[in-house]
Amino acid sequence: MKIRIITYSDIFQDKAMVENRFGEEYRNLSAVIKMDPADLKQLNVKKGDTVVLKNSFGTIVVKAEESGYETPHRGIAYMPNSPWSNMLVSDGTGGTGVPKFKDISVTVTNAKGEKVTEIEF
Repeated sequence: MKIRIITYSDIFQDKAMVENRFGEEYRNLSAVIKMDPADLKQLNVKKGDTVVLKNSFGTIVVKAEESGYETPHRGIAYMPNSPWSNMLVSDGTGGTGVPKFKDISVTVTNAKGEKVTEIEF
């Protein structure tokens, strides 16, 4: 399934990064994608299951959650700004000098129990 990811800043994730950017809490708050419930159902994915996100810039495995306060929209998902979302960002800037962090196109599939991608800092 093809989706578009919009990244965002999260104060709880930022706090966890300051406390321990190598810690489990930071990973749990960062290596996550929030998706429309209908998209999760189509993929046969439940909250906490892992999904593979892939595009021409990278491939990662993260945990899936249902969109909460973010209004669900089919084909649109949300991820915190993090090393995980950055692995999918184009290095092109379209002349602006800034990559497209807010509009990342990927293919998402059920990871069927694969572990979340480890990030080496």
